[in-house]
Amino acid sequence: MTSKYAAHSEAAAWTGIINNFTLAIFKGVVGLLCDSKALIGDALYSASEAAEGLSGKIQLPGFKERSIQRGRYLKSSNEGDPLLTIIFTVFLLMGALQMAISAIKEMSSGDVAAPDYMSGVTVVIAVALKEAVFQYQSRQSKKYEEEPSSAFVETRRFSLYSSIVLLIGVFGSMAGGALDIEGLLYLDPAAGLLIACFVLWKGYRMVTSSIYGTLIQELQDEDAASFIETVQRVHGVIMVEDLRAHEHGHYVAVEAKICVNPRITVMEAKDIATRAKVLLMHRFTHVSDVNIHVIPYDPVYPYKSNHENSNTDIPTLLQ
Repeated sequence: MTSKYAAHSEAAAWTGIINNFTLAIFKGVVGLLCDSKALIGDALYSASEAAEGLSGKIQLPGFKERSIQRGRYLKSSNEGDPLLTIIFTVFLLMGALQMAISAIKEMSSGDVAAPDYMSGVTVVIAVALKEAVFQYQSRQSKKYEEEPSSAFVETRRFSLYSSIVLLIGVFGSMAGGALDIEGLLYLDPAAGLLIACFVLWKGYRMVTSSIYGTLIQELQDEDAASFIETVQRVHGVIMVEDLRAHEHGHYVAVEAKICVNPRITVMEAKDIATRAKVLLMHRFTHVSDVNIHVIPYDPVYPYKSNHENSNTDIPTLLQ
């Protein structure tokens, strides 16, 4: 990762955090003033997105040292502090539960009213700002990556769901008040209840991700370099075409693609792959599984197998 990309990525991340905090306060205040359960619920969802981003940027004292002690080649699955994430999540879950209970009470009592027009204006502004920030983050990501990360896509998807529910809830309830259709008035508290469920789900994901880490997280290139160096020491491996290390809890699964002399037999290639696998699992005790793919090296120049006698007369550029 280049320093330029890191700077742009950091700027995009903080832009999203600040935007979500601002939207959370804005929607929360308007929702309370206009008595819109949908706006209050979406304010909680924006707060959960901001808390998720902020927890990955802040570390409490002592957390970094605990992460390093996990192992030389393993990194913490979350850059932030799990304790801080749990603290944020507890407050969010309490707010979401209170929101859900309030929405259920309002719908069961039958005392529902259409939100003020200011709620509609707030929804339009909030959705527009959220979409603008997502587009900015997406453009920054595409400048340096082929496609956005799966985490970004998932966040985008559920944020879009929340915005759609908010739009239907607020404008549907406003339409019910304008057209004197009592059934439509229930859309606002129903939307607030559904968004509260989104917040509960997101809080659960934040806690599990913080404690157990992402189920399969690709390690950084500098961590995989140690594995590549080890594989290249295996007799018969010409080069390591590709190597990916994935974290499964406290253990690592390695998937590598190695190049061998195309003139050797399939059995010899299998033996080379087996030796590479055994060496990795023996040297790195936290490696639980190794999958080696063998491909022939590009035979542009003549060379001989590492298994052949060095006195052969066949010309070679690779030993």
